[in-house]
Amino acid sequence: MAFLDPQHNIEQFKLDKGMSVADFGSGSGFYTIEASKAVGSDGRVYSIDVQKDLLERIKKSAIAEQLYNIEVIWGDIEKNGGTKLANYSVDAVILSNTLFQTEDKKELISEIQRVLKPTGKLLLIDWSDSFGNLGPTPAMVFTEKQAEELFISEGFVLERKIEAGDHHYGFVLRKSLVV
Repeated sequence: MAFLDPQHNIEQFKLDKGMSVADFGSGSGFYTIEASKAVGSDGRVYSIDVQKDLLERIKKSAIAEQLYNIEVIWGDIEKNGGTKLANYSVDAVILSNTLFQTEDKKELISEIQRVLKPTGKLLLIDWSDSFGNLGPTPAMVFTEKQAEELFISEGFVLERKIEAGDHHYGFVLRKSLVV
């Protein structure tokens, strides 16, 4: 398995053409770009981050790759309404390498719940360990077990685990129909 392969992880997420997807904490945009390709020209990808310079880079990458279904949003994923997306407006959310650094995890999950359609799904990928000078310090690692328990307690159902990379865990969660 590779260190981290966004294309492979998006393939495992099983996005369909025409879907709307939000990439929460999109960072460098690797997942935004791969999701854009997966949903096709009839789909939409919202790339949301607090760092304007990264959003500009994503815009430039999208244009260079002739991907015109990406909208960058300067927003705060840890705040109710901070993504600027409408309630129940997206089919899927991607949260990659963001959970470990999120201060208010429950508020983040609440925002994911707010924007996901009733049958929406979430791709969660995060660091399984501290690797050299990459990723979180050992004390900041939010374990797979902690993540699974947190999301289930906040109204998600574990659909399946995926092979996310050598130093990452990943799973697909569904928004629970029972609130």
